[in-house]
Order: sequence, then C-alpha cells, then structure tokens
Amino acid sequence: MPPEPARSVRATWLYTLVSIVFFYGFFDLIVGLTLLEAYLAQRTPLVLAALVLQLIATAAQLRYCWFLHLGRGGGLPHPAWTAVLLLPAALVWVLGLLAPGLALTSAMPLWAALTLVAPLLPKPRRGLLLAVGAGLTAAHVLVSVAMHGGAETAREQSAGWMIGFFAVMLPIMALTSLWWWEVVVRLDRNRRTAGELAVTQERLRFASDLHDIQGHHLQVISLKSELAERLLERDPERARELVHEVRLIAKEALEETRSLVAGYRRVTFDQELENAREVLTAAGAQCTLALGRPPADPAAERALGSVVREATTNILRHSEATAVRIELLTDDERSELRITNDGVARPGDDAERAGIAAGTGLAGLRDRLAAVGGSLTTAVDASAGTFLVVASAPVRSAVGA
Repeated sequence: MPPEPARSVRATWLYTLVSIVFFYGFFDLIVGLTLLEAYLAQRTPLVLAALVLQLIATAAQLRYCWFLHLGRGGGLPHPAWTAVLLLPAALVWVLGLLAPGLALTSAMPLWAALTLVAPLLPKPRRGLLLAVGAGLTAAHVLVSVAMHGGAETAREQSAGWMIGFFAVMLPIMALTSLWWWEVVVRLDRNRRTAGELAVTQERLRFASDLHDIQGHHLQVISLKSELAERLLERDPERARELVHEVRLIAKEALEETRSLVAGYRRVTFDQELENAREVLTAAGAQCTLALGRPPADPAAERALGSVVREATTNILRHSEATAVRIELLTDDERSELRITNDGVARPGDDAERAGIAAGTGLAGLRDRLAAVGGSLTTAVDASAGTFLVVASAPVRSAVGA
C-alpha cells in the first residue's frame, strides 16, 4: 500500500479539484441559463423537463469530480455513480431532439459527462470515448437542425460560441489538471524515497563496518575453538593455550566493536546538525539552524547530537513536516536544544503523526541526558500544528567545574 500523500500533496489535489469543479460548474451554468431562457420563451413541459434533468446532471457531474483523484487511467468508481452521471445527461440529449431551438445546448450535458468518465479509462479507451462523445454531439446538432429547420433561441445564438469554446476545453482542462496533479504526487513519493534512502545508507555503512570487524574475529574464534576441542584429550596444554587465545580474540573483538560504536556516536555536534539539514532537505523539508555555542562537556555534546539524530529520524519516518527549525540556546550554565517541526496535521494526532515514534527511543535519550545532568521534554501544539522536542544539558560537567 503506497504511503499517504503529504499535506502539501493533498492541498494540491484540493486546488485541482476546486479548479475542475469551478470549470464544469461555470459551463453547466451557461447551459442551464440557456435552457431556462428557452423555457421562459416556450413554456412547454418538454423544455421544463430538460431543464430539471440538466440541474440533476449538473449535480451528478460536480459530485463525480471527486473520483478524478484516482488519476488518469485509475479506473471507474462503482457503476451506480457512472449511471447517475450519464442517465440524466442522456435524457436531456433525447429531449433536446424533440424541442426546437436546443440543437447545441441539449447535447452538452452528455458531452460533459463523457469528458469526466474518459480520464478514468485507459488511454486507448479514453480516446475512443471522447471520439464517440464528439460524434454524438455533432449528430445531435445535425438531427435537430434537420427536424426543426435550424430554429434557435436567442440565448443559444448569443451563447453558442461560448458553449462551443468551453465544450472543446472540457477534456483538455480535465486531462491536463490530472496530469499536473500526478506530477506532484510523483515528486512527493520521490521526496519520501530520498529521505528513506539517506537513513538507510547510513545504517548500511554502520552494518558494513560492524560486519568487517565481527566477521573476521568470529571466524578465527570458531576455528580455534574447534581445534581446542579436538586437542582437549590428546594435548590438554595446547588446548588450554587455544582457549586462552580465543578469550583474547573475543576481548579484542568486543573492544573493536565498542570503538566502532563509540566512533559512530562521536560524530561531532556540528556534523550531526549538517547531516540533519542535508537529510531533511533531501526529504523536501526546509531546515533552519539557529545555533549558539555547544556545551564544553564532550559527553553533553554527544548526548545533544543523539537527540538531533533521533529527532531527524522520527521526522522522516512519522511526520509530514515541511519546515524544521533547530535552535541551540546557551547561557552560562546550560545549553538548550529545541527542534520544532510542523508535522502535526490536526488536533488529536497520535505520537507517530506528531513526529516522534513510540518505543525506547525517547527513554534512551532521556537516560543519556540524565547521565550528564540534562533533561528531555516534548510538546504538541495542535493549534499551530507543531511538535517540539526540548533537550537541555549543562555547559560544563560537574567534574570539569
């Protein structure tokens, strides 16, 4: 199942939907006013029925616009919706043949309905449906002229060019709007993928280093242990030496692993900030840094760096943030790190949607900060749509003081 689009993508869809609804609504308004004028001039039940059906067709068209979020070739909704869309429009098409003066106007509801169905079909069927719709529209005009001798209402004469122009623009507008929205969705998916790849790449680097260290030592330990097992009865002294070597190799492997982890965690605070900005920018979020001086205590600086790393990972995984601000405020006694993101979509979002994951991450950060005399707090501002992480640490350790 693809990830849910970010808020910016949903906002783009709403803008696209409003544009399509407005365009079709304005077109239906022109057609409806033309039919209304025809009814006021003729006062016949036939034209009144066409006018009422046109209003129903307009409502069906505006509701059907919501299904366009499936995109071009996304498939039709439930057949009942398509039937509701096409039936009143087809009845207007038929009634227009029986009433004089509606040669072009009464053909438009069916054409508009078909231009809404066409984008949801695969490309070959889409072109075929539009060609059939254009043929039905032209046939309606020709048959109506043949039946009624080209009689037209004054409104249809004056609005004919406008109706024709909008009729040509309907499929163009619908297809280009959906194409633009699909581009935005694709860019959003690429943005998410870039952020995930940045995190995965760092994990793979660490895993590769760990494998290089542990693989060699474990292989040597395995061989020496097997040899010691074979010599245990024949040459106990040699077996004892091999067991001693195994213990030393295991101790060396443990020290190198600790050194690797320490080196991984000892990335400087400045490097952590730059990494965070690079990863967040690649993910499509604007990252702003406002930094004071870091704490002089290396342990406190490493703890704050861990907060930056963990918060960045959580923002990428669990929020839809488009703007992140990282501030470091330092006075004579403490340094306070504040990381704010706008990933809270609405009031009542859970922790993951707010930009932080439930689990051991926060507890581990609190313990690490507590070990150097610091603290960690979080806050959600639903009204502003922001999530805040505040970490503080002493400028100098008690030992250094």
